[in-house]
Amino acid sequence: MFALVASEPAAAAVFAAAAAVLGGHDPRDLVRQGEAVIHRNDVAQVLCCTAALAAWAVIGPAAPRPLAIAGYSAGEVPAWAVAGIIDVKTAFHLVARRAGLMDEETHEPCGLAAIVGLPGTVVDGICRAHALNIAIINGPLHFIVGGRAAGLQPALADAAGRGATRATMLPIHVASHTPLLAAASERFAVVLTHDVADTALPGGVRLISGIDGMPVRNLAGGLAKLAAQVSTTIDWAGCMDACRAARPARVLELGPGNALARMAGELAPGIPARSVADFRTAEGLRRWIMSAP
Repeated sequence: MFALVASEPAAAAVFAAAAAVLGGHDPRDLVRQGEAVIHRNDVAQVLCCTAALAAWAVIGPAAPRPLAIAGYSAGEVPAWAVAGIIDVKTAFHLVARRAGLMDEETHEPCGLAAIVGLPGTVVDGICRAHALNIAIINGPLHFIVGGRAAGLQPALADAAGRGATRATMLPIHVASHTPLLAAASERFAVVLTHDVADTALPGGVRLISGIDGMPVRNLAGGLAKLAAQVSTTIDWAGCMDACRAARPARVLELGPGNALARMAGELAPGIPARSVADFRTAEGLRRWIMSAP
């Protein structure tokens, strides 16, 4: 997960900040402990933040400006740090609080599942039939649904019966981006208001809001949306449309993994899209970034 940046001096402060909210555990050690640990909500969100911010610490200074930035699900908090609105320490504090609030407001077994190959109207009907909600719209035929665990497996069987090409549980145990976490959104809004200093949005940066794909125009409005996304459907397809409309020379996924880069490549095949995970060395990644016209 951190192979590319684990020993990069520029990322050292990011790993230290992550350890501070992981009970002193270095994230580079935690990722070797297996799925039982790294898929825990309170750990997973911090690890995803670490992957993004460690990579950006290494290659951010080489990235051409202007920038269009979007963060997927829990990645929206570190996206604010990449945009320069909050610092690394604040990002980790917010991610840890976000995860903790989501866990505290999860009072029964819950989770997320992927349904691929069915249109939104059909997926929405399946959700209504099984008391679920669409959590993330990844594309016209690619959805993440969430809710109580008791409804997820029947919904997946229903989706498979209707011709879904993929219907599978995800290793996530909270109903992210569904109304079941409305109380967590309300509590997170208080945290954001208290902990994010009032500041002007940086120039040369377009930060995209996850719930509607619209640029963040002011701090108060952006923070309200950032809190709301805990319990509101993420329109990732809309975010990708917004990024494509910015006509980027390159699309880079900060990771972990490369699923988002693949989605971006499918949406806009004419724009080079890569993930940090695609590179063997930090220097190779820097060269690719700096080669953008």
